Amino acid sequence: MGLLGSVTEPDIRRHLLREEGEVIVDEVRKHWVAYVRPALEWLLAAALLLLLPFTHPDLAWLPFLVACGLLLHGGWKILQARVDRFVITNMRVFRVHGVLSRQQATMPLSRILDITVAKPFIGRVLGYGHFVFESAAQEQGLRDIRFVGRPDDRDLAIQRVVQRSGLRGPRVVN
Repeated sequence: MGLLGSVTEPDIRRHLLREEGEVIVDEVRKHWVAYVRPALEWLLAAALLLLLPFTHPDLAWLPFLVACGLLLHGGWKILQARVDRFVITNMRVFRVHGVLSRQQATMPLSRILDITVAKPFIGRVLGYGHFVFESAAQEQGLRDIRFVGRPDDRDLAIQRVVQRSGLRGPRVVN
């Protein structure tokens, strides 16, 4: 993986405990909705650049600087969304994010007390939601996971992994 690949694609597999038998159940990338705002910033920057020939020559620098700022900010937000990964394994959930410096937050399955799946109206229409994890710890690095595609399926995957690991006790069949 080259320099560009190491910036835009986090190496999730190197964070696995392979000798302990840890395997990836699901790797969650941001839903496409997370890219809408940066794309709108790029469109606004393009509109400003297209209007440059029609501005007064003494003031053309201002829309040019604003357009450059919008292009840089939108590109940074796209890159942030691209490298943000939420991973469900058979032992834990973790999140890797950050462009220049990477952060990793991990929570063992045994520490997950509650998962709230928040689906705003537009999220229900477009198929995304947000996870809020509750654990026994007061402050944690893995609390809010935003713009999760197919949140109900991902929630069921986590519940299945927790149940199979035996952390919630045996299943009672009536």
